Amino acid sequence: MLRRRRSEQVNAPTIIIPNTNKRRRIVVTGIGAITVLGLNLVDTWNNLVAGRSGIGPITQFDPSHLPVRIAGEVKGFDPLKYFDPKELRRMARCSQFAVAAAQEAIEHSGLRIGKDVKSDRIGVVMGTALGGYEMSEGGSREYYQYGYKRVNPFALPAALPNAPAHHISTRFGLKGLLSTVVAACASGTQAIGDAAEMIRLGKADAVLAGGVEAVVTETAIVAFAKMRVLSTLNEQPELAQRPFDLTRDGFAYSEGCAVMMLEDYERAKARGATIYAEVLGMGVSSDAYHIAIPDPSAGGAIRAMQWALQDAGLAPHHVDYINAHGSATQTNDALETAAIKHVFGEHAYDIPVTSTKSMVGHAMGAAGAIEALSTIMTIKTGIIPPTINLYHPDPACDLDYVPHRARLKEVVYAISNSFGLGGQNATIVFGKV
Repeated sequence: MLRRRRSEQVNAPTIIIPNTNKRRRIVVTGIGAITVLGLNLVDTWNNLVAGRSGIGPITQFDPSHLPVRIAGEVKGFDPLKYFDPKELRRMARCSQFAVAAAQEAIEHSGLRIGKDVKSDRIGVVMGTALGGYEMSEGGSREYYQYGYKRVNPFALPAALPNAPAHHISTRFGLKGLLSTVVAACASGTQAIGDAAEMIRLGKADAVLAGGVEAVVTETAIVAFAKMRVLSTLNEQPELAQRPFDLTRDGFAYSEGCAVMMLEDYERAKARGATIYAEVLGMGVSSDAYHIAIPDPSAGGAIRAMQWALQDAGLAPHHVDYINAHGSATQTNDALETAAIKHVFGEHAYDIPVTSTKSMVGHAMGAAGAIEALSTIMTIKTGIIPPTINLYHPDPACDLDYVPHRARLKEVVYAISNSFGLGGQNATIVFGKV
């Protein structure tokens, strides 16, 4: 553990009064994943624990003329295992990932749709930042190159951000609430929290929730490269994503999906379901500052964490682990560290803090869901995945980031942070059952 700096001024945390109101308990009973580290939950988790990087040279287009030529790409995904060719023409890559991950989540949960829970009491809440952007981009390209007759008639509907949720709902006959969260990099986290709240409010008994992104396109890479937020370590892609490291030069753009089955605890317990963790609370805030630059006071991040703890009925000293946003940009990592110290005070130095992005890159709207997967599995297994590539610790980032190797530790309460473009902040709290 990195030694704390006793001379450093640390703001005392806000005292949080536990939420004692009795409400429905929400648990996670199934998880599905399509990520740069694996095409299922088990492979993704094992590679996270092993500290493997999923970042490599871009293969989905020719990036040779660009300053950034690396990304996190999902390898080996065969959509024909899930869809027929005609159906695929109507679906963006993100919708394909979403259905595949949802299928795994349903199978792992053991929930029998229509038997254990009526289909109109099962909802879908998915998060995404860009949706099927490549479909509308491709439609425009076809029109300008070949004219009206060559345009895919599904170019626009396949590109809609709510298409992944639609396809999950349609594929599995889920007729309950249907919602899409578009909150940049906080989308996946907020989708899971919103889904839990829907169940608490009695609007559903089970909800498939998560986040997805699959837009490793030339336009996306160019846009983020022009913003100067992408790593240019093209010759060593596995080292490109370096959260909390003094030499960090931005994130590796990525893709992927994670979906989980959320259920009412009493129903899940009654049917003998495997319970991974409980969703205890969420905090969502706005920086109200700038479209691309975080509030330099870290006020939005601080409020999100404080409100999440308050919603969960926990005090700062209860938290055993933090899955950080940890984007590896110069601004974010130092601000997130300062925000954690503000909320948790001296206890911040005793909390393991890791960045899953060090291995999977930044999957935008899917990032929070993939990080929720990692946080939940940490609670379930007692294994904290490492933050890889942390060889030169930034003096401004002086917490315990679990460098290089996974660590065994019982985790009862954990939080996962997501901070995104537009000043979107979301923190979710999970607990052991």
